[in-house]
Amino acid sequence: MKIIVGLGNPGLRYQHTKHNIGFRVIDALHEKTQNNSPAPRHTPTSICRSLVMQTTWYDTPVIFAKPMTYMNNSGVAVAALMDRFEVPLSQLCVVYDDIHLDIGVLRIRQKGSDGGQKGMRSIIHHLSTNEFPRLRIGIGEPIGDLTDYVLTEFSAAEEIEIEPTIDRAVEAVEAFVKGDILTVMNRFNRREKV
Repeated sequence: MKIIVGLGNPGLRYQHTKHNIGFRVIDALHEKTQNNSPAPRHTPTSICRSLVMQTTWYDTPVIFAKPMTYMNNSGVAVAALMDRFEVPLSQLCVVYDDIHLDIGVLRIRQKGSDGGQKGMRSIIHHLSTNEFPRLRIGIGEPIGDLTDYVLTEFSAAEEIEIEPTIDRAVEAVEAFVKGDILTVMNRFNRREKV
């Protein structure tokens, strides 16, 4: 089993903000797996303070999750999911926004610091380790206040870059489900923004 967690904030107010790119990737993954599956569509359910979609992809049970705890408390939900499903840390992948990467850039790592991202800080705290895979999606350096920046929507020009970035993130997660993190790193970390 693999657990793919996208970070964001629940509620319509935050739906299209930069901070919710992780949620958008989870939604795209859910849509892709449901469209390509002959089985009946799975309805998202509430488990461990997360909106969870369970499916089988490439013969692997997969959980797509969006924590409903708000960004800064993401670790509460992620730790609960890991405990409930007893999944090794190597089979977890967290998808989130990164202000230290240009818009349109992806970076996949096996482990690492939170980089100042408060959702990741919470996850590392609650899991008591930073040794789990993550997929960072560049949203660009903020101009002005950080909180205001991450809670604004992408401009029309930025959306032109973000849409294919989400598609590439879906491909990266698909490769992770089919294989291991090193394969994903070798394939996707070389791909720069389009």
